[in-house]
Amino acid sequence: MNINSKKSLLFVFGTRPEGIKLAPLIREFEKFPDLFDVKICVTGQHREMLRQVLSFFGIVPDYNLNVMKANQHLSELTAEILLFLKQVLEDVSPDVIFVQGDTTTAFAAALAGFYQKIDVAHVEAGLRSGDFFSPFPEERNRILIGHIAKYHFVPTVHARANLRKEGILENVFLTGNTVIDALSDALKMMSMDDNVYRQYFHFLDLKEKRVLLLTVHRRESFGAPLERICKAVLELVEKHRDIEVVCPVHPNPGVKEPIYRILMGFPGVHLIEPLDYPHLIWLMNRSYLILSDSGGIQEEASFLGKPVLVLRELSDRGEAIKAGTAVLVGTDRKKIVSEAGRLLNERESYVKMAQVVDLYGSGNAAAQIVRELIGEWEAVSKRN
Repeated sequence: MNINSKKSLLFVFGTRPEGIKLAPLIREFEKFPDLFDVKICVTGQHREMLRQVLSFFGIVPDYNLNVMKANQHLSELTAEILLFLKQVLEDVSPDVIFVQGDTTTAFAAALAGFYQKIDVAHVEAGLRSGDFFSPFPEERNRILIGHIAKYHFVPTVHARANLRKEGILENVFLTGNTVIDALSDALKMMSMDDNVYRQYFHFLDLKEKRVLLLTVHRRESFGAPLERICKAVLELVEKHRDIEVVCPVHPNPGVKEPIYRILMGFPGVHLIEPLDYPHLIWLMNRSYLILSDSGGIQEEASFLGKPVLVLRELSDRGEAIKAGTAVLVGTDRKKIVSEAGRLLNERESYVKMAQVVDLYGSGNAAAQIVRELIGEWEAVSKRN
């Protein structure tokens, strides 16, 4: 590999999912210190959860904006990131800013880069639900990032087609999703410590019971939708005595309050603190069924061969639904209970869904992104 001059790269992220998906790419670029000067800026949008991910992957930030405050409005968060990131950009003077996905951090960092006339690279570009307010604010964030970024690394053919519909045709690279790189690396790193993880989940009867993993965190689920999800879980536990539900409870008060109010103390339901990345992966890998509104979990579950009931009205991961490894159930109590019951009672239906499929890549997305960028820079150098 060679490029005309050493490139300065700045990765900006703030949440745990961003950290998970950017960790393999950061580590891949760091393999070439003669070609790249890699700097990392975290915003603090998630604190403890992100710190766990960085520790697991051995990544140390160069900058921490610490912008998150209690009950902070999205407009305040965006403004804080724009304000504090300006100084970081002036300090680093990067050739490229890398952002991932669709968070407020990603959008604000892309906008900050645009204001400084710095090229932006968008990892996991092209995801769309078709509804500006679902997920909120992620759907609008990723559309805006797509029209700011210079480089677009799309995980699937469908994501690439979404960008083409919006007139984004240049510098679009099909690479797969780095979440599969992270998952593959994590499974290897965890392989020698199975007993440690098993002891952590000592409260589960893994021999006699089937584990259902429940994760919810999206803003559009707050209020009545989340209450319906919780009531569906209670009905499932009452109808199926051979299951245990484990819910790592997101710290957001909009999630925590109704979950504890409705589910706390019921036999067969375990409400636990948020899990760090390796413990979550271990639990996913030993779950029978997953109920989640997380996009990342849909991707990871398809690689692990775990069926997912998607607790959202719309999906931006249509590949999993089309392949039959995920079912869109929304927040309707009856539909959640019906679909979960079908998979719990009908072995044939379960086996059909519990298939390992290569929907989001095979674990080499980070290396592909590095190759594509180097190729692009070399081509530009020759033209000049």
